[in-house]
Amino acid sequence: MEMSKTRRRVNEIIRYALLIGVGIILIYPLFWMVGSAFKQNQDIFGTLSIFPPKGQAVMDNFPKAWQITKEHTIWFYFVNTLKFLVPKTIFTVISCTLTAYVVARKSFKGKKFVFSAIIVTLLMPELAFRIPLYLLYRQVGLLDTFASLYVADIFANSSFFVFMIIQFMRTVPRELDEAAVMDGCNDFQILFKVIVPVIKPILITVALLCFMWGMNDFQGPLIYLNSTDKMTLSIIMKQQLDGEAMISYGRVFAASTLGLLPMIALFFMGSRYFVDGVANTGGKE
Repeated sequence: MEMSKTRRRVNEIIRYALLIGVGIILIYPLFWMVGSAFKQNQDIFGTLSIFPPKGQAVMDNFPKAWQITKEHTIWFYFVNTLKFLVPKTIFTVISCTLTAYVVARKSFKGKKFVFSAIIVTLLMPELAFRIPLYLLYRQVGLLDTFASLYVADIFANSSFFVFMIIQFMRTVPRELDEAAVMDGCNDFQILFKVIVPVIKPILITVALLCFMWGMNDFQGPLIYLNSTDKMTLSIIMKQQLDGEAMISYGRVFAASTLGLLPMIALFFMGSRYFVDGVANTGGKE
């Protein structure tokens, strides 16, 4: 008995030591980026230390990063990013939920084919859709508008999110649907009054992932937006690396830190739901 307890304790120590080690490796780049925002160029790449050399901390990188261009502050480009990111997130959650409900809870001819099509599109690179969408937007006059970055999400174009919600919905007992039907509920009432409250963790997870991936999206704004007054945060960050002969990496890392703060805040606000959403996505019907 004592031997078994000792072995279990040793296993726990080893397991937690591995988790802590992996966690440190994963979070080190984030701390290194923040620390590099207080360093000079020669101190950034000359050492792996997070902290700047003693007495050589640079304190003006953040004010310079805030006034990221002569005309605008970083807030201007963050607002530009929100102009497409907020509707993109809302449309993604709504459209993917509606699509997933039909596939997961309803019976119709061709259901297996539709689900197979969702799985197949998961394997297709996103670039394969960029060119057809670009040609379509050019024909309908949506180029150089923020709408070009979210109008496709009205039609549940993210098969990954649809698949996640389908798998989560399959963990919800069908008896809830049957009870709602007996109470006189239609499909929309079943979805929004019965299913949505239960699957709230996966919906928040989808919203968080959509927001974070949209914030990091460089290719979409680069292809669809041309005006300088519509540049997003990812585009202006890249220009900071290309626009000067002598790059101030400390200022670039300071700007990256400022751009990362909203995503970190959102993640911690929804972290509990995020963990539940990811943990329960693999359920079966």
